[in-house]
Amino acid sequence: MQVYELTRSSWMVGLLGLAQLPLLIAGSLIGGALADAHDRKRLLVLANVTPLVCSLGLAFNASRPGHGSLWPIFLFTALQAGLSGLDSPTRNAVTPELVGTDLITAAAALNQILYQVGGVAGPTIAGLVIAQFGLSAAFWLEVFTYGAALLLLVRLRALPPPQGARRAGVASVLEGLRFLRGRRALQGTFIVDINAMVFGMPRALFPELAATVFGGGARTVGLLHAAPGAGALLGAVASGWTSRVRYPGRAVLWAVAVWGVAIAGFAATSSLPLAVALLAVAGAGDVVSAVFRGTILQTTVPARLRGRLNAVHISVVAGGPRLGDAESGAVAAVAGPRFSAISGGVACVVGVAVLARLLPQFSSWTAEEALAEAARLEAADAEPPGEPSPA
Repeated sequence: MQVYELTRSSWMVGLLGLAQLPLLIAGSLIGGALADAHDRKRLLVLANVTPLVCSLGLAFNASRPGHGSLWPIFLFTALQAGLSGLDSPTRNAVTPELVGTDLITAAAALNQILYQVGGVAGPTIAGLVIAQFGLSAAFWLEVFTYGAALLLLVRLRALPPPQGARRAGVASVLEGLRFLRGRRALQGTFIVDINAMVFGMPRALFPELAATVFGGGARTVGLLHAAPGAGALLGAVASGWTSRVRYPGRAVLWAVAVWGVAIAGFAATSSLPLAVALLAVAGAGDVVSAVFRGTILQTTVPARLRGRLNAVHISVVAGGPRLGDAESGAVAAVAGPRFSAISGGVACVVGVAVLARLLPQFSSWTAEEALAEAARLEAADAEPPGEPSPA
């Protein structure tokens, strides 16, 4: 919202997401390799210290007259994106070791509940704080939350790398990427999400749509940002049924199709309550997709590679929306924000149909195959490692 206040351009809002992408991808790939080679608690602490400093920079910038300058926003958010590439793969990599293979789907659903609580509370609180106390107050609140997270992280026990870990470097990154070769179900989890986020993620348009279609300000922008998270939270809380689904890949395709239809419907209406409801439906579809994609990933990747493959996952999950910001902002600059969001939702649904035909292994992949693959990988990793774990 700060960028839109400074520029009145959805294109510039989209460029903000695009500017974060290079550091996000680089940080994820490097962070994944480090997560497979070093104590993960130390990495998590490091990954939360630097973003706190960046939040301080954003807070000071927003405190300046006229909402501050544009370049610090691009700089500090790009640095935060890069550090999130270290944090997210590290956190995701330890999940299977903590809960066991048979509870991975339930753990993925629980993680989504926690994530979506933040997705709902964050934009809602931010919108209220900005409307009541100003933009800088929202950034100071972010500084406080980073500090609270650090206090919790330092209390964690040590989380050493798994057996068979190899030293972090270019070779270890390439080893993780080579693991994807020939695994069409695993590849499908990434490609389907890229389709959904690049074409069907209209968040860069929220400030302009709030001002020009729904006639609101900061509160309306916050409501639009919070609505997908609210729907995702409800979907995650009611996700107990996901552990009984036999075809996770097929469920992902249906969930992404729901996302695309709901996004197109959101952009077509001028009713704020209906728009919020449709964004919530989109969020519910997204969380179902996320649960099943996470299950496929965690059950088909051996422990020694989970950091690196989760890094690829984070690059897609966090990078796709940023490409979507640029895509939707560019189309909006030419044809308007409503056309941009509607066409993106339609393109998302068309993409699902194409991917279902091109990746039959993904839609036919079963939960039984997941468990068999997990057992095979665990047996392979139980063999003596070829290279000792680094000190």
